[in-house]
Amino acid sequence: MLKGDNILLRSLQYSDLDFLETIENNKEYWKFGSEFKQYSRHDLAEYIANATTDIKSAKQYRFVIDLNSTPIGFVDLFDYEIESAGVGIIIAEDYRKNGFANEALNLLVEYAFLVLDVKTLHAKVKKDNLASMKLFAGCRFTLQK
Repeated sequence: MLKGDNILLRSLQYSDLDFLETIENNKEYWKFGSEFKQYSRHDLAEYIANATTDIKSAKQYRFVIDLNSTPIGFVDLFDYEIESAGVGIIIAEDYRKNGFANEALNLLVEYAFLVLDVKTLHAKVKKDNLASMKLFAGCRFTLQK
């Protein structure tokens, strides 16, 4: 668990199933990611059951962004290799524009660099996703074309 001033980054729990299903199966969010399909509750429950697999063997790890025991988003490390990893983040609409994404991303960056000893992090952001472009730039990511 990673603790910030307002939020925690914690592992997925079975109690997150409804929230995970809401986020993963919201077609409006698909434009931001790489998966474009509905997931069954069974598939998502299995995902949660395997969510504690070490990042070094699974090559990915999803943190729940937790605000006062309420899941409000996810921040992921993926395509993990010894020196690099990808980053993805999503915040539920009701919690956007409150600084939670910035806090979560900064916690994740600190964890990746200091604990995992990653040398580079990368994120793919569509050029019309101005909020994400601003978020990543504000967390010291640099734009590469």
